Parts: sequence; structure tokens; C-alpha cells
Amino acid sequence: MQTTWKASVMAFLIPISFLPSRTLAQAVPAKPAAPNIIFILTDDLGYGDLGVFFQSQRQKKGDNLPFQLTPHLDQMAATGAKFTNQYSNAPVCAPSRASFITGVNQGNASVRDNQFDKQIEDNHTIATMLKAAGYSTAAIGKWGLQGETKEEPNWPAHPSKRGFDQFFGYMRHADGHEHYPYEGLYRGKKQIWDNYTNVAEGLSKCYTTDLWTAYAKKWIVDHEQGKDAKKPFFMFLAYDAPHAVLELPTQAYPKGAGLKGGLQWTGTKGGMINTASGEIDTYVHPDYAAATYDDDQNAATPELAWPDTYKRYATANRRIDDAIGDLSQLLKDLNIADNTLVIFTSDNGPSIESYLPKGFVPFSPEFFASFGPFDGIKRDVWEGGLRMPTLASWPARIGTGKTIAAPSMLSDWMATFADAANIPAPARTDGVSLLPSLTGKGKQEAGQVYVEYKEGGRTPDFKSFEESRRGRKRDQMQMIRMGDLVGVRYQVKSADDDFEIYNVVTDPKETKNLATDPAYQKIQKEMKEKVLQGRRVDAEAPRPYDQAAVPASKVSKAISPGLSWQFFKGNFSYVVSEKGRTAEKKGASKLLNPAALTAPEGMVLYKAYFKAPQDGTYTFSLQTKGKAYVRLHEAELLDADFGYASGKEIFTTVRLKAGYHPVKIYALQKAGKANELMLKYKEEGGDWSSLSNKNLYFVK
Repeated sequence: MQTTWKASVMAFLIPISFLPSRTLAQAVPAKPAAPNIIFILTDDLGYGDLGVFFQSQRQKKGDNLPFQLTPHLDQMAATGAKFTNQYSNAPVCAPSRASFITGVNQGNASVRDNQFDKQIEDNHTIATMLKAAGYSTAAIGKWGLQGETKEEPNWPAHPSKRGFDQFFGYMRHADGHEHYPYEGLYRGKKQIWDNYTNVAEGLSKCYTTDLWTAYAKKWIVDHEQGKDAKKPFFMFLAYDAPHAVLELPTQAYPKGAGLKGGLQWTGTKGGMINTASGEIDTYVHPDYAAATYDDDQNAATPELAWPDTYKRYATANRRIDDAIGDLSQLLKDLNIADNTLVIFTSDNGPSIESYLPKGFVPFSPEFFASFGPFDGIKRDVWEGGLRMPTLASWPARIGTGKTIAAPSMLSDWMATFADAANIPAPARTDGVSLLPSLTGKGKQEAGQVYVEYKEGGRTPDFKSFEESRRGRKRDQMQMIRMGDLVGVRYQVKSADDDFEIYNVVTDPKETKNLATDPAYQKIQKEMKEKVLQGRRVDAEAPRPYDQAAVPASKVSKAISPGLSWQFFKGNFSYVVSEKGRTAEKKGASKLLNPAALTAPEGMVLYKAYFKAPQDGTYTFSLQTKGKAYVRLHEAELLDADFGYASGKEIFTTVRLKAGYHPVKIYALQKAGKANELMLKYKEEGGDWSSLSNKNLYFVK
């Protein structure tokens, strides 16, 4: 006879006595004021495109190779920090951007592969998190995660439905291929949305890099001079350059910068910004207009002029650089620079997918070595496709000229922004806070670096790339980094395929495959296990290893039946991550349930090992009166947090190897209210069983 859900719940209530009844007053040092946050994301800008990362090295070699100049970004690095080992979450824009916004890697993401314009999930985003903390929020530029609908502009995942107070920009992915929206010079007319209104008709001669910059400046000024001036703000500024059509601005960047100079929003139809005049697609930066280079590396032969294609590319990047200088000066003029955290980065490696007028030399990232000291470009999981040119500025908290070499991902910024804003990150977040690395205070937690992606093309046949990967077919790909070692798989056929293994610290170009060395067989096995333990199956992005059973973990210490628990006191509106938080109290229990009726307010985190008795398919279910979240290894198992309907039973199925599998169970509790959490499982063809000391074990 099956017991009712409530009867089962009451049987698993944890005794009140194990939870703290009061908290002793402690002297807590005042936390810094929450900063303004500006996250600047470029489109297809390579690690090697910035002076501070690679172009300055080319310039200093003295062999007359073509090089680009990025003085403002170089200055940002000199006065702040640069990340030399930060990765995008995917080697193409939509999944990379979605992972940044949601704080989850591609093993747990809902937007994967080439799912352009797919609806980003209705869950925690950086914007919803910061908005709940009192931030004003804005998204400007390229979105491409709205979900397709015939009822535009009522897209299911419009930025306003994902936490942004204001959106101004391109909604569709493909619109971002054109940088003159009104004229549609090479890719046809496009739509620019001011929240739910298409305003493209008033944007003649508006080059999008200028347009987004001018609007961003206007929004910041309006915020600082408006009714919400006391609120901190978060801005997601997503440039659509240098990707796609290599179009030129109308004129030189306006003189000056900041509040009174540089780009300005005029608000006049037909001249909406102060560069919306002159002739479109004509201005070449004077540093490149007459540039020459030694094409054959022979000093005895004449140098050649740069092809117009590369003058365009360098000008587009220089325009972004000028915009960063302009925005930086604005923050100073408004006296908010010291407590504004500014991040500059890209969404993936450099591209060959550039659209040009007829007769132009085709674009190749080889000309400037935009991929830097690596192999691979956009759509590759080699370092050149994933390593990002990331900079950070926060004068009040970050020292000058700092280099951060610890591996990280774009999905770490959600946890970082939460930490900076003095709020907890959602438990769903895969990332870790990078604040210790940025500020030099506290211990930096190691994060996850994992990428999976499918692409039908090939790695380009560039002479500068290793011969073994020139023209190499991609198909299903994976990349994982563990310490200094990176594992890469192309054309993955099964979970048993070996990784190529490279030490990317001593061998950034990935020339020596260590997988052939018997000494690396242990790490080979660990990589194969970790890529299965850190992901959940997504039917819309099928993988050849989806049906592989998740390996169990080795448990070297003595274990006992039951669960260990940690209690975190607080008035949380969502299920929070324990990372960076100190537990109020710890203990162990034989029973599973987070609270008694008189328990204090906060969150209980259970840790245990679920013992799978045999290889097979297991279905888990979760039902709660409050909010909860469950992880299995590093993968999301069950999410009853954001948008969860109280009391609804949710299910998921996974294939497991026999043995012990680590589980984390997060559950919120409100003062005086029992959460009534019920977590069950069954084997294929078997009966349901509650998770308890009969199948859960913890390390003493």
C-alpha cells in the first residue's frame, strides 16, 4: 500500500533540536557598497586582436607584420586586470551568450550548438538576480535569444521577460550581421527595438557600434540624473561588431569623450546620434589608411599595402576601442568610475564568416593572427576558438596592471556579480566568484571549464596551424580543462573515445599530444568520467554519449547511512548557492527533510552519496511546498526553484553506473513553515522509494 505524500513527508521531518534557535550578535565589518556593473561583449573579436594580448607583440617583433592598435583597451588593462585564461562557454555566439546570462555551462544549458534565436530559458539570469537586489538593468545591442514567434514583438524571451528594465537593440540574431540597420547596405533593412517598439525608421546613417555606444551613454546619464540615481545599475552592452559585414563608420570618432564629448545621443529622427551624417561605409582610420606590410618576410622586396578588407576589420575594432575610452571618461565625469565594475570580452574566437562588397579580398583571421598564439577559430574548441580577451576595471577594488591566469569561463560572471553586489548567487549557477582573483582578498575557488558543441564544418587549413588539425572535420566536439591540462575531442563517436591532452600553459598552441604517454592514462580516465558527471542530456542537442551511464565516484573514507547537512540563515527569495557562504550550523541526520514548523528562516543544504545498486536507468522525483534544487555530481538533476509551482511533482531520468553518486539537495525554509520536501527514486521497472538512510550515505 502506497502512503500519501504528506504522511511520507512527516515521517522524514528532521527534529527541531538540530537547528539553531537563535544567532549570537557578532561584529561584522561593513561591506563595500554594491558597484555599478557594465558587461561589454563583442562579437567574434579574437584573443589576438587586442594589443595587450597579442598585437603589441607583433608590433615589437620588427618584422613588419600587420598589426592593430587598441590604446584604450590597453590602458584598461594597465589600470585594471586582464584574464589570460578565460574561456567562452561555446565557440559560437548564441550558446556562449546564453551561458553567460544564465550562469550555467553547456553541460546544463538549454541553448546549445547553433540554436540561434532559441528562447533562453525562463529561469534565473544575471538581470533577474541583480534586479531583485535593487539594481536598474539594461540590455543594449545584440540579443538573439528571444524565441521565434509570429506575434512579434511579443517574443517569449524578450529581454524585459528575463530581468531587463530596458532593451534597445537587435532582437534577431541575423539582424546583427548588418551594421547600418536603416539602409541595410549589404544585408537588407533591419529592425531596432526600443523595448517593444521598432524605431529603425529614425536611425538613418547610424553605424551600430556608434549607435549602441551613444545610447549606452544616454542611458547611464539618464539613470544618474533620474529618480533611480541611488540604485546601482547593471548594463549588458553587446556589440555586433566586428562580426559579419565589415562595414565602415561614416566619419572619424567625435572629438573628446564622456559627458560633453565623443558620441552623443541627439534624439533627432534622421540624425539620432552625432555621427549620423556624411557618407555611410566610408571612413578608414588614418592609422590604417596607408598601412603596408612585409607579405613575404623578405626585406629586399617592396612592402604591400593592406588589402581594403583588413583596413575595414582594423577600423571596426578601433571603433570599439574608441567607444571604451568614451564610456570610461563618462564614468569619470559622473564621478561613478571608482565603484563601477567594467568587464570587456568577446563571445567566441575570430571568424572567417565575414560579408564583403564584391571584389574584396576574402577575410582571414590569419592576416592579423586574430586567434593569437593558439590554433582554432570560431566554431573550434581549440584554444583559439574559446580563449577570450577579457579585461576588468574597478578602481576602488582592483589593483593596477593585474594579470589573472587562473582558468575561468564567461559563466563565472554571474557568481562574481552576485559576490560584488553582496548577494548570494542562485544554487543553479555553475560558476564561481572571481572576486578573490580580482581584488586579491579571499581564496579563489577553482571553477569548471567545460565545452560541448556540434558543427558540421572543418578547422581552417591555415599554414600557421598544426598540420594535424588543418582542415580537420569538427562534428561533435568536447573540451575540458583540468588544471594546466586541456582535453579535446573532435568527431566524437562515443563516451569511450580518447581525449587529446595538452598542457596549455607550457604548450598553448597544443602541439604535443600527451595522451600517448602512459603517464597520462589516469587523467584520460578522469576526463572521460568528468564530462559525463558534469552534464545533463538535452534532447534538442543530442550527443553520441547521451546514453552512456554516469560513472560513480570513488569514496575513500568511511561512510555512514544518512546525510550531512549545513544550515545557512537568511531571508532568501530563491535557492542560493553555498559557495562563499559560511554555514550557521552543521550536522548529520538519518532523515531527509529541511525544516520543522518552528525552524528559523534560511536554507538547508544536504550532502550525501546516492548508492545505485546496479547499472541502469533511474528516475528521480521531487515535490515540495517551498523551493528546492538538486544536483547529481555537477549536473542539474531537479529544479524546483525559479517559477516552480508549490506542490508540483517534477521528474527526471538518468543512466547511472553502480556505485556512489554525490548528491546535493538545497531547500529553502521560511520561519514557522515546514518545507515538506519529498525526494524519491525508482529503477526502471521497479517501485518508488524515498531517499533516506536506506540509500543515502555520507562521509563522517
